[in-house]
Amino acid sequence: MPYPPGGFNDTLARTVAARLQTVWGQPVTVENKPGGGTVIGTDAVAKAAPDGSTLFIMPFAFAVNPSLFKKLPYDPVKDFTPITLAATTPNLLVVGPAVQANSVAEVLAQAKARPGGLNYASTGNGSSNHLSMEKFKQMGGVDIVHVPYKGSGLAVTDLLGGQVGLMFDNIPNVIQHVKAGKLKALAVTSPKRSPHVPDLPTVAEAGIPGYEVSVWFGIAGPGGMPAPIVEKLNAEIVRTLNLPETREKFTALGVDVVGSTPAQFAQHLKEQSAMWAKVVKDAGVTPE
Repeated sequence: MPYPPGGFNDTLARTVAARLQTVWGQPVTVENKPGGGTVIGTDAVAKAAPDGSTLFIMPFAFAVNPSLFKKLPYDPVKDFTPITLAATTPNLLVVGPAVQANSVAEVLAQAKARPGGLNYASTGNGSSNHLSMEKFKQMGGVDIVHVPYKGSGLAVTDLLGGQVGLMFDNIPNVIQHVKAGKLKALAVTSPKRSPHVPDLPTVAEAGIPGYEVSVWFGIAGPGGMPAPIVEKLNAEIVRTLNLPETREKFTALGVDVVGSTPAQFAQHLKEQSAMWAKVVKDAGVTPE
C-alpha cells in the first residue's frame, strides 16, 4: 500500500486482506510503504517475486507517474500484472472556512478577481486531487496556488483549520466533515450526479462544461504472474468486493464497487495513462 494508513486505498487493502486470510487460511498483512509520490511502494512490488504472495493496491497516481517523472525505477507495463479494477469514486470540490463561496461560479469569480489569491491542498504532485484542480484551473482559466501534503488526513486538517482554502478529495475522505457542516461541498467531478451526494451538481453543470474526473482503485501484482494465479486472485477478490457487507461498507463511504477482469483493468490503465499525460504536460506539472 503506497500510502500511510487512512484513506480509501488503505480501507480497500485491509478489507481484501481480511477476506483472503479467512478464505484461504493464510496470514495476510498490509504493509504501508508511503513516499516518493507512491514510487517507493510501487517499486517494492515491481521487484517482488511474481508468485501471488505480494499484491499491490494500485492507486490513481500509478497512471500519472510515467508522465510526471522523467525516470522511474520500474516499467509501468512490464513490471506489473493487473488483477482487477476494484472501485471508483468521484472527487468532491470542498471549501473550508478560509473561503467564502457557495458555488463553483463563486470560486471562479474570486480566483479571476485575485489571480494567485486562493490556495488549494492536495496529497502531493500527481495525486487525483492535485490533477483534478489542475484540470479545473486549465478549463476554468484561473490561477490557484498549490499546497501539497503527504496524505489526505494532513491536508483535510489544514483545510478545516483555514490554513488552505479549498481542495478536491475523494468522497470517503471528506464526506463526514461535509455532513457535520465543517466543510462546504460545491460539486462532484463525475460526469453525472453521484447517488452518494445527489443534491450536488457536477463541476460540468456548475460552470466548467466538459469537466470530468473519476478516481479509481485497483489491485495488481508483480509482472509475469502465471495466469492460473491471476485468475484465482481475481475470482476471490471480485467475490469479496461483491459481498453485501463489502458493498454496504463501500457505499456508505461514497465508493462504487467495480470488480473488473484483468483485461478490462489493463485497458483502463492504458486509457488513463494517455489522458493524464496530456493534463500533466499542459499544466507543466513536475515532481515535488
